[in-house]
Amino acid sequence: MMELGREHEPCEWRLFIDASKDSLKAVLLFNGNLYPSVPVAHAAKMKETYENMKVLLDCINYSNYKWQICADLKVVAIVLGLQTGYTKFCCFLCEWDSRARDKHYKVKAWPKRKEFIPGAKNVSSKPLVDSNDIILPPLHIKLGLMKNFVKAMDKTGKGFLHLKEKFKYLSDAKLKEGIFVGPEIRQVLKDEEFQKKLTAKEKAAWISFKEVCANFLGSRRSDKYKTLVTNMLKNYERLGCNMSLKIHFLDSHLDFFPQNCGDVSDEHGERFHQDIKTMEKRYQGKWNPSMLADYCWGLLKDDDCNYSRKSQYKNKNKF
Repeated sequence: MMELGREHEPCEWRLFIDASKDSLKAVLLFNGNLYPSVPVAHAAKMKETYENMKVLLDCINYSNYKWQICADLKVVAIVLGLQTGYTKFCCFLCEWDSRARDKHYKVKAWPKRKEFIPGAKNVSSKPLVDSNDIILPPLHIKLGLMKNFVKAMDKTGKGFLHLKEKFKYLSDAKLKEGIFVGPEIRQVLKDEEFQKKLTAKEKAAWISFKEVCANFLGSRRSDKYKTLVTNMLKNYERLGCNMSLKIHFLDSHLDFFPQNCGDVSDEHGERFHQDIKTMEKRYQGKWNPSMLADYCWGLLKDDDCNYSRKSQYKNKNKF
């Protein structure tokens, strides 16, 4: 931070952790996204495991700074010592039973998770961070909502066939599972023709999803956001969407979301993820200190410019 000419107040930054097939990385993101991301850890050929996360946090002296953690729910589970995957008790805030489908969409208040005891309630290890320092990832929750919506669609209906025609490069398996990335979701959100081809139940769920994205999961929070979220959940239930962990957070832990999701979104971290991927290709997948020096040199060159959340690299698959 000294070299970049900035003061570092830990409460003003959040730590984003992510991994790809080639590397595990951690980066500091400024709350409000006024400054470029600052990489603090990069390890080649390391996967997202509890042991590796412990080493990473120790190396960057996390215990001294206590940044809030912004990451996808898999990383969140690992740093909190939970078993990964869709386990019975996969929520880190309460003892929500993911298998009790007869209670989903009906029971909102579940017993609070008071402690993390290894061997109980799907806890496998001692937590590495405080659960109160976790920021729920708006982008990944948005991806999860899209996934649940598409999975519940009529696969022989005009709406799904429109998606199939629109994204010809996606496999049938990915389409049926609703696996999309950010740019693809933005394309569908802007596609007026798609909405016209939906059934009545699909259309109601889709419109309410768009309203939640625009008025809660983005940079704007409407005064009526609770009503919008409740309406979306009702429409999702009518459509037949199974409740996932991401939907559960909206259903039972709406107050745990940050005041402005756009200011602390994981989207900024995903853009860094794509930028550093370009660097990794340039260095042929081999870790080299010069790679991060290259990236930081780019930050110094941009110091006199107004920073934008738009990535400096052109990549059609970025968020």
